Amino acid sequence: MKKYKNKSPEEVIKLVTTEIIIRSIKFAKKKNRTILISKTSGGKGVDVATLNPKTTKGMENLNNFFSTIRRHYTISGLGSPEEANSINWRKLNLPFGRRILLAFQIVLSFILKGTSFKNQLYRWMGVHVGKGSEIMQLVWLDHFRPELIFIGENSLLGAFTRLTVHAYEGAGKFRYGLIEIGNNCKIGAGTGMGPIIIEDNVRTLPGATLSPYFSKIKSGSIVGWNPPNVKEPQLNKTEGTI
Repeated sequence: MKKYKNKSPEEVIKLVTTEIIIRSIKFAKKKNRTILISKTSGGKGVDVATLNPKTTKGMENLNNFFSTIRRHYTISGLGSPEEANSINWRKLNLPFGRRILLAFQIVLSFILKGTSFKNQLYRWMGVHVGKGSEIMQLVWLDHFRPELIFIGENSLLGAFTRLTVHAYEGAGKFRYGLIEIGNNCKIGAGTGMGPIIIEDNVRTLPGATLSPYFSKIKSGSIVGWNPPNVKEPQLNKTEGTI
């Protein structure tokens, strides 16, 4: 998406959040609900109706809300699915047509090898992919908001890696945030992560789960786990002898 191109992560999440707020105001009015946005996962949040950029006071409130840009935000107040006036959380994110297109593109990306065309496909989706990076087959880059994903130069994402920028928490509440992977990183096959900062020259071992355990991984780190303890069966006194 051109409007997110060459933007910093902070600028992108501000743009995305503003778009979600505008759509939230529309659906809140239609369904007669109060939708809240919070800078933390557990905070009560602010009524989106007070952040309407189409009004003078709302624009002032919105600018104050963004006086400090956060890496993640939480939307709540959408109601459970059984409530008559509940709002599907996906509708707040993107229009139906854009969601269908992204779903098709992500399915296509599964079967493509790590080529320059695949990188271009991800850029069309909105992902920020640096030069020389390789994204292997069956990698899943979250199509909720691909523009929240930043991958540096000359980095490798192994097969079955999962980058998730959002999480639905039930009862009409979801959160979303930024994923940043630095330059010259090696993300091992099957690594899973949510919103996070991974600095340059980081290596993750296959199958590692990064988020929510890490919010930031320092440059040069190797992330994995100690081998599990193995308790071998004890031999009977008569076993192991001739």
